[in-house]
Amino acid sequence: MPAHPRLLLGHARPHLRILATGGLLALTGDAAGLAVPLMARHAIEAFAEHRSAAVALLLLTAVVVAGAALTATGTYLMSRTGEAVVLGARERLVHRMLRLRVAAVDRLTPGDLLTRATGDTTLLRTVLSRSLVESATGALTLVATVVLMGVMDPVLLGVTLLVLALVTAALALVMPRIRRAQTAAQEAVGEMGSALDRALQAFRTVKANGAEEREEEAVALAARRAYGKGLSVARWTSVSDVAMQMSVQIAFLAVLGVGGARVASGALDLSALIAFLLYLFYLVGPLGQLTDGWTGLNSGLAALARLAEIEDLPGETTARPASRGPRKDRKTRRRARTPVDVAFKDVTFRYDGDRAAAHDSVSFHAPPGGLTALVGPSGAGKSTVFALLERFYDHDAGTVTVGGRDIRDWPLGELRAALGYVEQDAPVLAGTLRDNLLYAARDATEADLADVVRRTRLGDLVARLPEGLDTTVGHRGVLLSGGERQRVAIARALLRRPRLLLLDEATAHLDAVNEQHLRDVVRDLAPRTTVLVIAHRLSTVVDADRIVVLDGGRVRAQGTHAQLVERDPLYGELAATQLVAATTR
Repeated sequence: MPAHPRLLLGHARPHLRILATGGLLALTGDAAGLAVPLMARHAIEAFAEHRSAAVALLLLTAVVVAGAALTATGTYLMSRTGEAVVLGARERLVHRMLRLRVAAVDRLTPGDLLTRATGDTTLLRTVLSRSLVESATGALTLVATVVLMGVMDPVLLGVTLLVLALVTAALALVMPRIRRAQTAAQEAVGEMGSALDRALQAFRTVKANGAEEREEEAVALAARRAYGKGLSVARWTSVSDVAMQMSVQIAFLAVLGVGGARVASGALDLSALIAFLLYLFYLVGPLGQLTDGWTGLNSGLAALARLAEIEDLPGETTARPASRGPRKDRKTRRRARTPVDVAFKDVTFRYDGDRAAAHDSVSFHAPPGGLTALVGPSGAGKSTVFALLERFYDHDAGTVTVGGRDIRDWPLGELRAALGYVEQDAPVLAGTLRDNLLYAARDATEADLADVVRRTRLGDLVARLPEGLDTTVGHRGVLLSGGERQRVAIARALLRRPRLLLLDEATAHLDAVNEQHLRDVVRDLAPRTTVLVIAHRLSTVVDADRIVVLDGGRVRAQGTHAQLVERDPLYGELAATQLVAATTR
């Protein structure tokens, strides 16, 4: 359903002055065209009376040139303003997208979001630089033309308006169909983008499984749906265009018949009939502008509705950390940051109403400093602990505290600035290795960078890369191995000197040597930073100060490795299974 025109006005309001200037120039250019039939009438009368028509022809030429110049200037101003509106809309949309709640983005697809940020915003340019102004100038020019036609001959004007009224009534039935077809077409293009994005995001998986044809067919099917919706738009738009053209042709025949009879009776001069017919054909422009303007306006409103859907999604307050003062103070504070404890008390959370609770009265405490490990089978709720601590989601009941402070009382930016998070799939962004390492610590020094490269054993990688730290790593870090991406993610988290470090299977892609080295890094870090680690490898948790065993969204046991092996059967089974797996590798 199209958005309210007030939304369009909101985008246009900062540029109303330039839009009005451009529209006025364009309108003046069109108004200059209204003088053409009058000048032509004077030239015809001069020829008929065997007088010189040079003055009339010169004036006619000057009017045509001036009108073209004014129209071109107005069109440029409106186009430039349209580009500015698109820029503003894209900046606001990207700002909003990056601050949406994770739960909201989980229900969307990247391809559709990209379509909204590119194709849908582009339609705003068309609406503001053409559709609105074309509609306004078309309407005003139409009124002026009708007035001049009425001055020349009210009878012929009545004949013209009767024909146009009948066609307008027919078009009123067509326009809602055009609007619905345009909305459906834009949604279909978004679906096609989602299908293509699905294949590109898993490009290697597609190739490894020989699924190119299946994915191609899925994208082609979406493209064919978009094609069908586009044809529907073209079909109804063609009907409206033909109807407008036919209305002028029918009006011409009617005026020619009635006007010829009036010329024959002496009630109307031949030159006046010719001028009237010129005005009649001049109506094609304003009528076309009105039709195109209406079509474009509906298309833009449909795009605005899709943009407004993003605006209406729940967003976070801010993800920007609080100001930490001048550069020197900021560094001092980063070095002096103290570890924080983490406490869950009767926490309940479910991702949506149709799924079982991911957490069901979960309670545990991780003291400040030291290493706390979360273990349990898949689906036990381990990753949900990290998602709640990062406030990607808000828990439904119970209390979560960090540093003795309710997590909801922390400003979001300040909370996340205190956390370091290494995700399980260790995402690396397109750009250079340096960009990725400094991603969360833009004020880190070269000494800080060199230290973290050494501690995470990235030195060999840096030496091997052709441009060292300034080498690009490809889309999603595709030019790096899985273990290298994981070490980059760990280094990135360590560089921001977090008060609480969250490691989600941080050793999954590391070989035995690098895994042992990471354990040494964590052991050295633990006294100064609280470390929470999700692990399935026994080697990762045996030295933990505390182990929390989760199962089915509940905490079933807590203690050290030795204590849990003796008193918790599930942990004993997990430890035995992983120990066997570790010894057989």
